[in-house]
Amino acid sequence: MLIPSIDLMGGKIVQLVQGEKKALEFDNFDYWIERFANYPLVQVIDLDSARGAGNNRLLVAQIVQRLNCQVGGGIHSLETAREILQMGAHRVIFGSALFHEGRINTRFAADLAAALGTPPLVFALDSRGGRVAIDGWRKETAVTPFDLMQALEPFCDTFLYTHIDTEGLMGGIPIDTVSALRRATSRRLLVAGGITTQQEIDSLDALGMDAIVGMALYSGKISP
Repeated sequence: MLIPSIDLMGGKIVQLVQGEKKALEFDNFDYWIERFANYPLVQVIDLDSARGAGNNRLLVAQIVQRLNCQVGGGIHSLETAREILQMGAHRVIFGSALFHEGRINTRFAADLAAALGTPPLVFALDSRGGRVAIDGWRKETAVTPFDLMQALEPFCDTFLYTHIDTEGLMGGIPIDTVSALRRATSRRLLVAGGITTQQEIDSLDALGMDAIVGMALYSGKISP
């Protein structure tokens, strides 16, 4: 399944290359919401909130009222997760909050699962050079995506893997890497990072993975 991604920064939809260089920017929200309306799920990421540079919460609230969404970016507490779910989000994505002083915070993950149940929880595995990156991808940990999966699998229904090394480059995602992750967990696995063609999306689907797509949709490489 193809899952479009709406990344928000400074009140606009943006697309970044490897989480750093802005490549595309749009403010025609109605256009893209209408284009994505028929998808079963859309991902919304508040990049400003992820980087501690304000937030786009009002925009998020408007989008989740019109699309079936999973929302991430700067969600660090149970209270914030509940607030976003109450806005109308289908799922919430946790990333940096799953770590404490560089170590996997299994207690926090367990508390989330106890309070919300596992269905609305998506745990992010944002990887650069084979290690999980946090704080808006600016800080690298010593933890591998496999380590994180093994520790947190009991506490979520979905993992979201982003291959930062190829994110936004539209050169494809490494199939061997994501296939190994697929074999490592029984949970639903969403993958992102340079996915460019429908053939690639179909290949991932055949392997039991859903594709998060941003740049290829906004640039017209894949038609919504």
